[in-house]
Amino acid sequence: MFKGSYSQGQKKGKGFFKWKDGATYEGEFDLNQINGVGIYTFKDKRKYSGEWKNNKMEGQGTFEWPDGRKYIGSYKDDKKDGEGQYEWPDGRKYNGSWKNGKQHGEGSFYFAQKKVWKKGIWNNGKRVRWINEEESENENIE
Repeated sequence: MFKGSYSQGQKKGKGFFKWKDGATYEGEFDLNQINGVGIYTFKDKRKYSGEWKNNKMEGQGTFEWPDGRKYIGSYKDDKKDGEGQYEWPDGRKYNGSWKNGKQHGEGSFYFAQKKVWKKGIWNNGKRVRWINEEESENENIE
């Protein structure tokens, strides 16, 4: 079910769409596709609010899960990509680089119980090693 504007028989401009499974989208459409800025709520209550391109999350956005997890950052082709911060309900955080939906490159991890940030290197979603402060400072100089 679509409520909104049409141009030459296609969804265009601001609108609201509800799928049969209960998922909804409210935001911008162009050429019958989700394009621009909007909020998509999945049937399981996950929610993405941000930029879209050709029906995919693309650009800056916020993804929230019903259990309290949250990601704020860049998306490319429907996946986390670029810089972003992922937060867990227990207070842990990862702030850094993402590629193809996974932590990749340099980032910082916040240990909520210790109230401490540690820098590290991640590869395809797995931490490879921690970076000590001296090593990190030398990398910035070169």
